[in-house]
Amino acid sequence: MRFLLVAASGILASLPAFSESLEHCFVGNYHLEDRSDVDISPSVDGTLRWRKFDGTTGALHPQANGTWTSTRGWTKAADGMVVSFAGCDGNAIRFGGIAGTRTDFDVHEITFESHGTRLVGRLVLPRGEAKVPIVVLVHGSEHDSALTSYSLQRMLPAQGIGAFVYDKRGTGKSGGTYTQDYSLLAYDAVAAATTTRSFAGARLGSIGFQGGSQAGWVVPLAASRTAVDFAIVGFGLAVNAIDEDQQSVELQLSEKGYSRGEIRDALKVARAAEKVIASGFSNGFAELDRLRSRYSGARWYKDLRGDYTYLILPRSEAELRIMAPEFDWHTPWNYDPMPVLRSSRTPQLWILGGEDYDAPSRETRKRLQSLIAEGRDYTVAYYKNAEHGITLFEVDATGERISTRYAPGYFQLIRDFALHGTVSGQYGDAELTRPLRHD
Repeated sequence: MRFLLVAASGILASLPAFSESLEHCFVGNYHLEDRSDVDISPSVDGTLRWRKFDGTTGALHPQANGTWTSTRGWTKAADGMVVSFAGCDGNAIRFGGIAGTRTDFDVHEITFESHGTRLVGRLVLPRGEAKVPIVVLVHGSEHDSALTSYSLQRMLPAQGIGAFVYDKRGTGKSGGTYTQDYSLLAYDAVAAATTTRSFAGARLGSIGFQGGSQAGWVVPLAASRTAVDFAIVGFGLAVNAIDEDQQSVELQLSEKGYSRGEIRDALKVARAAEKVIASGFSNGFAELDRLRSRYSGARWYKDLRGDYTYLILPRSEAELRIMAPEFDWHTPWNYDPMPVLRSSRTPQLWILGGEDYDAPSRETRKRLQSLIAEGRDYTVAYYKNAEHGITLFEVDATGERISTRYAPGYFQLIRDFALHGTVSGQYGDAELTRPLRHD
């Protein structure tokens, strides 16, 4: 899977080394004179990324005169926005001609342990002494430092909600070895929640988990192991990682107009590739070679990608065997999340995209809606035009998708569920399926 194996889409792209002085100078959440907020975070290739709570976003590129010019979303198209900062000693911003000031939060840098591993986190609270909900931010599969890259650690406190962010094991400032062992990662999330309760003290109102992508498997597990008030999953899955790739192949090829028979043949090839990777690159090569030889001339073969099948197809057995140590992440390929989801008593919000190639949502949405019909406390928000990351996109001349913004209402969904344990009203064009008790 693209997000499982090589990090997520551009939203979670790997960060290069970033200047500490630049980070301390400009990264933060700013309150503008028009009463909106804009968050500034590190990004790639010496740029910054701005995000507003309405879902608009862009990349900021440094200019010789000290200003920064913006490009729309993750495209290269200029959007006319010019941004300037008041230098390293100031807290002011001028964002598209609107003045603003960086918001101060109560910030606590915290080290904690989980299963013998030292993890590093940060508790960010709105200023004051009032009780607030606190969201524990759980990683997806990315290797990046959440302490550096997660903008929700500031965007939520700017909305009156605390956030605890931490580098998962094997990333950033934390110790240990990178893993995709969902159970171990869930125990780490539980340790993060325990640490949050301890340090928040009298400020803690309610507490819950939030995470996207691979965290769709981790968050429900963590919520089953400690008492939390809510759980929020974005672009996650209620199927296993093998089914994920199968569904990705089916979605991609059906959108390209291939027939059901052609797609069935493509799924056979994908299944063989999936068996190879699930075996740790140790067996299944003969069947893969047989199917590749049989179908390599088919008109659909060039478009066969899936979420990780595309990594396997062009490589020989020798090359694949060499790859084994690189992907030795203890991924539970056949993990079935449904028993945990079915037994959950924690109110959960799932936010899904109908155009998600990395985590196809059709079967996940169907399964979650069946749990709602059985009386479980789930809410599903479905954006039919959103892809992985709940972003909208355009398609360039080569056929590649380029994200332009987050779906309207996406961040508001997270905020409202953290505040109230439910959602109400309209969130862009999201199709909401609510628990029966709300109908």
